[in-house]
Amino acid sequence: MKNLLVENAKVMAKGQITLPRDIRTALGVTTGDRVTLIQQGNQVVIINSATYAMKLLQEAMAGEAEKAGLHSEEDVAATLMDMRAEAK
Repeated sequence: MKNLLVENAKVMAKGQITLPRDIRTALGVTTGDRVTLIQQGNQVVIINSATYAMKLLQEAMAGEAEKAGLHSEEDVAATLMDMRAEAK
């Protein structure tokens, strides 16, 4: 398994755990950041909430550029130039 990182955390009385430093570093989270917990069967995946939100956005937007006729970077640039010209 690539990038396998195994750590243990003790569940406290109120159900709280402390994420080990190596896990926080791997997730890119620091004090005050949020994480998302995703249950998959009998496992839980922890992901940086900002990363998860971006993943959901990318999945929702998948294929939209092609539907709009944007097939290359040049198409995107041309569309932006047209929109800016119309706005003037």
